Amino acid sequence: MEDATNATEWLESRAVPKVSIYGVPFSRMGMDETVEYLTNVIEAKQPSQIITANPIMVMMGLENPEFHRMLREADLVVPDGAGVVWAAGYVGYPVKERVPGFDLMHRLFLEGEERGWSAYLLGTTQEVIDEAAAKLQARYPGTRIAGTHHGFFGKDEDAEVIAQIRAVRPDMLFVARSATTQEPWITQFKEELGVPLIMGVGGSFDIIAGRLKRAPVFMQKLRLEWFYRLLQQPTRFRRMLVLPQFALRVIRDKEKVTKPYELR
Repeated sequence: MEDATNATEWLESRAVPKVSIYGVPFSRMGMDETVEYLTNVIEAKQPSQIITANPIMVMMGLENPEFHRMLREADLVVPDGAGVVWAAGYVGYPVKERVPGFDLMHRLFLEGEERGWSAYLLGTTQEVIDEAAAKLQARYPGTRIAGTHHGFFGKDEDAEVIAQIRAVRPDMLFVARSATTQEPWITQFKEELGVPLIMGVGGSFDIIAGRLKRAPVFMQKLRLEWFYRLLQQPTRFRRMLVLPQFALRVIRDKEKVTKPYELR
């Protein structure tokens, strides 16, 4: 209880530096600062939604007011996409660095080893999620995998899935579902789930399980991780067309990007 109180006081004394990109409040913290902040979020024991956002999600928000509201109201939005990092610098409010959700999840597992945390993995197929769980458990034996569940369930199964997660009381819940389902599902059930940290991780479990490969480090540094993933999953081509649209929009709206955004 004392740890939770101390963590809550720590959080209340910290103001997260942010840059608003079309009304989405992106954190400007680097990876180490983000891990420190989220460590206290977990220790505070209050349900929190962490979104690792990219330009595609920002553009989705501009088309969908409900999705935009969800981004605005998340407990923390970190700059996962290289396009977000570029946009923040372009409008004069640079973020310290890109904070990829894949790396952030691994850092939290590492932190969990020292603190005895547990994690629940939700998403993709049961076979893949179990393979990912086994590899994460082997790599981070001090962070207990409290349970797994595939991501292919409908609304009629929500209550059952939530009950399973609540029963094992994990410190962290990582969710990998479709782009249109993942964050809205977390937003809808955050309080009911009661997990201190809930974060969407996209295709991370497929990479951990070895079904997909992550881009080489040199491509990550060149901000071409999106292109490497496109080579592995050509079906993402149509979705990736949003990236140049986002860049052109930021260039066109340079003076307005950080101003309060009203959805039309």
